[in-house]
Amino acid sequence: MRTRLTDLLEIEHPVMLAGMGGVSYHELVAAVSEAGGFGCMGASTMNLDRMIEQMRLVRESTDRPFGVDLLTAAPGDMAAQVRAIIDNGGRLFVAGLGVPRDVVSLCHDNNVLVASMCGKVRHAVAAVAAGCDLVIAQGTEAGGHTGTIATMALVPQVVDAVDGAVPVVAAGGLFDGRGLAAALGLGADGVWMGTRFIATPEAWGTPGYKDRLLSMSEEDTVVTRGFTGKTCRVVRNDYTQYWEEHASEIQPFPAQFIRSIEDGANHLGSGPTTEVDPDREFWPAGQGVGAIGRLVPAGDLVRSIVAEAEAVIDRLGALR
Repeated sequence: MRTRLTDLLEIEHPVMLAGMGGVSYHELVAAVSEAGGFGCMGASTMNLDRMIEQMRLVRESTDRPFGVDLLTAAPGDMAAQVRAIIDNGGRLFVAGLGVPRDVVSLCHDNNVLVASMCGKVRHAVAAVAAGCDLVIAQGTEAGGHTGTIATMALVPQVVDAVDGAVPVVAAGGLFDGRGLAAALGLGADGVWMGTRFIATPEAWGTPGYKDRLLSMSEEDTVVTRGFTGKTCRVVRNDYTQYWEEHASEIQPFPAQFIRSIEDGANHLGSGPTTEVDPDREFWPAGQGVGAIGRLVPAGDLVRSIVAEAEAVIDRLGALR
């Protein structure tokens, strides 16, 4: 399946792994890239040394392109982090929570592409104006940090607003080939999927995270600022309920992120042997979670998404 996205990223399939902090580590990134999709590492929970080590492990596992996702709004030396992406073989820098204006030229001067996560049309317009090479239009159905506009409404409006200047990637509540076909129908050039890839053997995560996803319905997530200070869709639990009832106590990012760590409710980025309380833990998840019934190897997942999308497109073509 060829789109402007596959041409730009030099990949076979227009399926991008979301760069999920605490989840998208080298095993998952390499598996998605090896299957012909685009693996994106979630480095928001890593220090610089760990990010570099994880990139090395990706390179040892695949020679396919991959990218790195960082939070533009997070404290730290963004230029140094981006320089590490450049020096360690990253093909794409994905910026979350802001347009990375200060490092776009640095990336382009070193043959690294830049993408921006966009929850509103104006975010996408600003990203293109800043020189980003693609925009990811993420609807509120998405897990993790997310906005208020639904995917179905957001994607075509972003497509129209950027008017062909760069490829648009659809995100938010997408979990199978029907979502890929729908995204292409809305004018997007591919999809960015997160929650579905958490339920894979290769995904990193704290104990109980994957099992909880397999047992959830579409109603079991909530958008809260209680874990980070910014709106984030997560598994509903006692901790999210507390912050619903005490919203006036929530501090801005990153103070609230630190608060959730101190409360023992945020182990994002910790390993599979970490002890957590499932009634309080920070587990990002999107509304597509109700469709996830089993763990599927990431490579198989990429191939099944594309095969199903092709079948849907063929079926729609037969309706003419």
